[in-house]
Amino acid sequence: MDVTELADRLAIADLLTAYTRAVDTGNFEALHEVFTPDAVMDYSSVGGPVGPPAEVVPWVAEGLAGFARVQHLLGQLDVRLDGDRAEVTAYFTNPMVAVAPDGTESLFECGGYYHHRLIKTAAGWRSVSLVDDVLWSRGF
Repeated sequence: MDVTELADRLAIADLLTAYTRAVDTGNFEALHEVFTPDAVMDYSSVGGPVGPPAEVVPWVAEGLAGFARVQHLLGQLDVRLDGDRAEVTAYFTNPMVAVAPDGTESLFECGGYYHHRLIKTAAGWRSVSLVDDVLWSRGF
């Protein structure tokens, strides 16, 4: 592995962290720094839309509005580099806490894989495709 490949792998890991951090902090505008404008985001595994960020990001924000706290945990990253393109599968677990009016907290969780197709642009790595592949859920 050469220095360029190592740098690309680190930058890709940072991009995936930027995705989860934007979602977890509710900074949904920051998702536009993760995806190209014409990217395809596919949340069909959870009954969501498939489309470009301009259409899908509001759905993500609305879907998470009922949760007081959200946290993504990324695990293994399977990165397949091919020049200025990459295919990445990231294992994830996503616990979410909802608070009832009486203050009672409920934990909801899901886990699976994020499948990204990436390109290296002048601004760095960006996702051109995301498939949210939820394999399990609890509490829903």
